[in-house]
Amino acid sequence: MNSLYVGDLHQNVTEADLNEMFSEAGPIFSVRLCRDRDTHRSLGYAYVNFYQQDDADRALLMFSNDMLEGRYLRIMRSDPDCTLRKSGVGNIFIKNLDKKSITNKNLYETFSAFGDIYSSKVVCDENGHSKGYGYIQYKTQEAADRAIEKLNGMLMDNEKVFLEHFKSRKEREEVLGAKAREFTNVFVKNLGRDTNDEKLIELFGKYGPTVSVKVMKDDNGKSSGFGFVCFERHEDAQRAVNEMNRKELNGRLIYVGRAQKKAERQTLLKLKFGQKKPDPKAKYRGVNLFVKNLDDAFDDHRLRKEFSAFGTIISAKVMTESGRSKGFGFVSLSSPEEATKAVTEMNGRIVGTKPLYVALAQSKEQRQQYLADRYKQRMVSVMAVPNPIINSYQPPVPQAQSHAAAYYFSNQLAPLSSSPGMMTVERIATQALGQRPHHPASADAATAMSKPQYKYMWNSTFAAGEGLRNNSAPHGSPY
Repeated sequence: MNSLYVGDLHQNVTEADLNEMFSEAGPIFSVRLCRDRDTHRSLGYAYVNFYQQDDADRALLMFSNDMLEGRYLRIMRSDPDCTLRKSGVGNIFIKNLDKKSITNKNLYETFSAFGDIYSSKVVCDENGHSKGYGYIQYKTQEAADRAIEKLNGMLMDNEKVFLEHFKSRKEREEVLGAKAREFTNVFVKNLGRDTNDEKLIELFGKYGPTVSVKVMKDDNGKSSGFGFVCFERHEDAQRAVNEMNRKELNGRLIYVGRAQKKAERQTLLKLKFGQKKPDPKAKYRGVNLFVKNLDDAFDDHRLRKEFSAFGTIISAKVMTESGRSKGFGFVSLSSPEEATKAVTEMNGRIVGTKPLYVALAQSKEQRQQYLADRYKQRMVSVMAVPNPIINSYQPPVPQAQSHAAAYYFSNQLAPLSSSPGMMTVERIATQALGQRPHHPASADAATAMSKPQYKYMWNSTFAAGEGLRNNSAPHGSPY
């Protein structure tokens, strides 16, 4: 197992940073920083592969819990078999850690005395500050049991810590559900400012014996408007909730319900309002138009006027820079039907001196996806054609000259230069002179006619140019 998992990486960490750091332990085969498929941003973890197992072990000892870009690294052996990691065997949850002094390194050093640690982690927020809890996973369950037995309830940097076996989210939800069904603590709010502990006992004492009753107070010693009543039995608490919730008290409707911890309350509120929270862009979907190729004289009022014939205009905006129009804008109508009609009739219409381009507005992500799809389609069509022409420009292909089409008299050809170096190309105008006259054939004429005819002659200027630096004629020259 020559591969290491490196987690809790900062977004700015790159493959080069990891390679530079871990190469101190030994030769590295490869470094793979995992990134998001669409945004290509770092996912916060990577894999470092060594040639030798000894180098991987050395790196694990050297860099475990070191810092990179202000964050403590979480390093562990990369095991293709994730059965142990997901099974929860040997995994411990520890809470009430000192947020300033306890780091990954402290945690690892403290708990390594009880057995071989598979991984350890102090959970931190986005700024790298400890949240006061963490996880330790041993290779064996026996080591985890020893750690819980020895350290649960002990002081770590003047803070009493609590350890327990790790529970999955499903198991925790089941425990919370059981506690919710068997609650004894009741929360009461919307109380009057004159309500005190005695009045609260008087209200709820009739439902059964209580353990404690408390009205919360502000800095001035007056009621904050809420309090808690803890019953001895769940049945009494349940009856108090059923009968007292939304009951009028001194002109106020009071709320009575099961007392919840802050974390549980926040989770429920997120579930309740997170699902109902509408997408802010949803109301503009299908009704927002993108308009470009506008005249420089266009402003918001003119844009609204041009599109007002198609329905109710919610907004019309011409984008500007330093007070000058950028040539495009957006129009939002009240319904998709109105927007469709505007696109149909206004796209391509000449307004002012230019034809408008009108289409449904797209988000940045939609435009990027559209352009990516078009590029893929284009490349597929190009690759499907044998010998595709990627560049539209192609150099002219030399054509064989027809000897029957025209002939030239000797006095029409420029005399050859006597310079031995010869020659740039000079184009000689050609002119068809009609049918060839009948002359007596001769051996020289036949020899001359058997050679290809050229429209270009060479002179001594070519020797000074780029072509014949070695005083030799180009390939194919008859000279």
